[in-house]
Amino acid sequence: MTDAIVKDSNGTTLKEGDSVTLIKDLKVKGTSETIKRGTLVKNIRLNGNPGEIECNTKQVKGLVLKTEFVKKA
Repeated sequence: MTDAIVKDSNGTTLKEGDSVTLIKDLKVKGTSETIKRGTLVKNIRLNGNPGEIECNTKQVKGLVLKTEFVKKA
């Protein structure tokens, strides 16, 4: 892992295991699912890319989200 600083849409630093909230409805590629704005995503994982986080939701497992669409909960 590199020491890349990962920030949410408001500029708050995110860490491994944080919880985030979606700020926009997102369609998931490859499925017919849409994850709604306001969905709480717990226990995020950092993947070394400062613009992306990995997480699991109730609908989709192994999801990669761009940090511009989340804010720290």
